This record gives sequence, structure tokens and C-alpha cells, in this order.
Amino acid sequence: MKLYKLLSFSFLIATLTSCTFTENITINENGTGKFSVDMDGSALMEMAGDQIGSQMGADAKKDIDSTFTFKQLFEEKKDSIAKMTPEAQKELKKLENFVVTTKMSAEKKQFLMTMATDFKNVNELQDILQTASTLQKLEGGANAGPLGSGFGNNNSKLSYTYDGKKFTRKAVIDKQKLAEIKKDSTADMSKMMFASSNYVIKYNFPKKIKKVSNPNALFSDDRKSITIQYSFTDYMENPDKLNFDVEFEK
Repeated sequence: MKLYKLLSFSFLIATLTSCTFTENITINENGTGKFSVDMDGSALMEMAGDQIGSQMGADAKKDIDSTFTFKQLFEEKKDSIAKMTPEAQKELKKLENFVVTTKMSAEKKQFLMTMATDFKNVNELQDILQTASTLQKLEGGANAGPLGSGFGNNNSKLSYTYDGKKFTRKAVIDKQKLAEIKKDSTADMSKMMFASSNYVIKYNFPKKIKKVSNPNALFSDDRKSITIQYSFTDYMENPDKLNFDVEFEK
């Protein structure tokens, strides 16, 4: 299966229902680290694996265990990318080093996808999910937003900061765009589609955590990691609910 076809189909599954999205960040002592977004659509495969398999035709007869970089994908779509604006091409270039791993089995009712990249400084991740929505502009990419049409594009600007003493995750909402979407007749349909999906944040730090501004944060035994679960509806409609600060022990 061609990379773009596989990616588009994977993203299409993600726009359906009962998916868990997990945003992972691991920061090392020197400030470098790893960022990833995981999508687990196994619940959907459990409910509708046969129908999904029939849509994929011959590809459904074999399990998929695929790993590729966006750089490879962009090479496959270079003609389409050449027609994009310089601004859009610059945005796509930010995604070149992302590695996409997909595991799908209709028989095992399994569907897992991960987009991951390394970073030298967490500040490099500013608005990375919004940037990924540029994929929709690729030819034939109506469903090719990262992990679903619209995922990442929740009408906010997301930023991360870390200085060794404090970590901050902050999304600033574009209220005008959000108001326009709520007027859209498809908004209620989208809300229904994601009603049973969750957005989970899992962050790992090199230092022990003193406190977190979100009272729902769960700590690891060593107090160096936190997990916070939100509804996906909040991620899309109230992205500032996912804002929080982490302070570390000295």
C-alpha cells in the first residue's frame, strides 16, 4: 500500500469514533527529548473491523506493520507540494523528521498509529499539531489531517516552555474562528463523532514534580511523570482546558 494511501486511510479511521489520542512528551536532563501523538482505534476495529476491511479490499487480507517518515511521504507527493504556497511548503518541512508507525489487523481487531519526532528543545514544538493540519492541503488530502480531518486544527495556538524549574503547556484560542465553527452545521455532527473519544496527556520529566496546576493529574511513583485525561470534545472545543503548569523540586 502506498504511503499516502495508508496515511489517508489511517486518518479516515481516526475521524470516526471511540478512539484514544495520547500526547507524549519526554524531556531529558539536557533539555532534549521526544514528542509523539498516539492514536488507538482498536475499539473501532472491534465494532466495525469487517466493514473497514471490506473498504480496504485486498489490503485487508494482510496485517499492516508500517514505519515511514514524512520526508518519504513528501517525496511521493513532491509534485503536489510544488504547487503549494511557499508558506505551506515551509510548514510541511517542519514535519519532515516525524516518523509514522501504523499497526493494523482486522483479524486481531487492532489499529494503532504513532507520529513521533525528537527535539533539541521543547520550544521547537510550538504549534506542531496545528502545523500538521497543513497535510489537508495536499492533493486528495481531504481526510489527511493528522490523525483525522481537523485533528490538530482546534483553532488555537499551542506552545510549550521549559526552563528546568517550570514547564508550561498553553493553548491560546482564536475566538473568532471558534465562533465560526460553532455556527457550522457540521459542528454538531463532529461533536457526536468524538463524544466517546479521549485525549490523554503523558509527560515525563528529568526532575521530581513539586506541583501541577491541574488537580486531575495522576503522578507516577517517582513523581517524575504525570498523566491527565480529557474528553476529546474538550480538546476540540475548549483547548484552553488542557493548559497547565508544572513546577519541580529544587
